[in-house]
Amino acid sequence: MRRIYGAATADMAAVELDGFEEKWVGKYASIAPAWRRAWTEVIPFFAFDPAIRKIIYTTNAIESLNRVIRKSIKTRGSFPTDDAATKLIYLAIRSFEKDGRNVREWFTARNQFVIMFGERFAA
Repeated sequence: MRRIYGAATADMAAVELDGFEEKWVGKYASIAPAWRRAWTEVIPFFAFDPAIRKIIYTTNAIESLNRVIRKSIKTRGSFPTDDAATKLIYLAIRSFEKDGRNVREWFTARNQFVIMFGERFAA
């Protein structure tokens, strides 16, 4: 599976999917057809740099950040305004970034985000 989602292009990933299907069709018969059904949703993934793709498919970082946000919100009973909740979430994210618990490849991915989305992504 790693060869499929780690391929450099969508065409190379399709070739890897064919190879996976040939090798594992007996043991994992439903995996390749599931990938093929969702292929139109998978293809845009390959437009990103490999560093960004790794951040996207690595859920540990996302789960860790969600835990930090839940923890900061849990201590408050309610918020007077939506803006107050937004500010608390922003501060929790900034604190998470400064604590040094960043994802290993985040800085490489962040630089790629700046290149791709310069005006929309403030590093």
